[in-house]
Amino acid sequence: MLDPSAAQERAAALVERARRAGADAADAAYIGDSSESIQVRLGKLEDVERSESEHATLRVFVGRASASIGSSDLSDAALDELAARAVAMAGSAPDDEFAGLAPEELLTKGPFPELELCDPAEPSPAMLREAAAAAEDAARAVPGVTNSEGGGASAGKSVFALATSHGFVGGYASSSHGISASVIAGEGAGMQRDYAWRSARHAADLPGAQEIGQQAGARAVRRLEPVRLASGAMPVVFDPRVGGSLIGHLLGAISGAAIARRASFLLGHEEEQLFDSAISILDDPHRPRALRSKPFDGEGLPTSPRALIEGGRLTGWLMNCAAARQLGERPTGHAARGGGAPGIAASNTHVAAGSLSRAELIADISDGVYVTELIGHGVNGVTGDYSRGASGFRIARGEIAGPVAEFTIAGNLLQMFRAMTAANDLEWYRAINVPTLRIDGLMIAGD
Repeated sequence: MLDPSAAQERAAALVERARRAGADAADAAYIGDSSESIQVRLGKLEDVERSESEHATLRVFVGRASASIGSSDLSDAALDELAARAVAMAGSAPDDEFAGLAPEELLTKGPFPELELCDPAEPSPAMLREAAAAAEDAARAVPGVTNSEGGGASAGKSVFALATSHGFVGGYASSSHGISASVIAGEGAGMQRDYAWRSARHAADLPGAQEIGQQAGARAVRRLEPVRLASGAMPVVFDPRVGGSLIGHLLGAISGAAIARRASFLLGHEEEQLFDSAISILDDPHRPRALRSKPFDGEGLPTSPRALIEGGRLTGWLMNCAAARQLGERPTGHAARGGGAPGIAASNTHVAAGSLSRAELIADISDGVYVTELIGHGVNGVTGDYSRGASGFRIARGEIAGPVAEFTIAGNLLQMFRAMTAANDLEWYRAINVPTLRIDGLMIAGD
């Protein structure tokens, strides 16, 4: 894997090859990854995995036509062939009036913000195995835990670089560290499984492996002997580890690409009050050490913090350059680069903490449900219809009571957003961070 400086040079060299091959304009991205993970089960080493990959993608423009191509062979001969093939492909492609590089005047010039994305520490395989074993041992030590699916620990590094034919060159490195545990409680048909995990850019930001294991074990035991819910409308409270999925549906719906395709349930609702005025949702690509922080986007545009929902109202769509041209608006620095043409993605997103504690949020619920797991993908991004399997805990007389399982939550995201209330227990370690969220009036299909 190349370092950021060498990766930038390689991306720029690929762009120059494309220009020599006949491209009017081009951009190239380099993505390199290396990772190592250790899995331990029942106290024994079960799996060791080490992976390394490098990939370059090239996008060329010939007139209004474009083509994208990628290769994991980064030799000079392979890149020469890649550039020639890309230009030939563009010559056979249809015109696209919305395709093109980012406007030159909008490119970020640097210096880039220092985001502390790369941890110089590199744990050895022995250290990873020790962490994985400690997580599993702590989970198995919880009374009521009867089996284990394993404890895991991982570490990795990645490099991203981007170069364009109109002057942008940039790159950065990042690291990742993770610990997880998954165990089973109970016996026979009454067994229940649960897990805990954490990931971070820096190893120092992870909780201890024993804490992760204890959390996994306690969660599994707490789920034993679930009962069924009666069907009907009731308040639903989403634990932070599942509540972020609701915001994920919002992010998909405000993507400029979805709006341009007219494939979003928010079409025609952009001027409405989508949430209660107390709800604010923010996107911050400059948060130090965060999982989705980045100094520039996938087209070389600057990134910056932004309120996506302010006072309950939508502030606009997420745009890459193609969507912005199609919709007659400005790009927002949310282009995401993988293989091929840039997509659209948010960065570190969070729902601002509310004023009530979790206990206060549920205190007036006489009969409701607290959801800790969601199952399935029954969400229609065009209509906003929502239907997912779930499990969690009964809320009775303002208190979290015994476990419940095998029920379905149904509603429509527009109505769900309007009815959302946030607690004040926001934590910062996921890509989408939310406090406990309450939504009244959802339909539960149980017994």
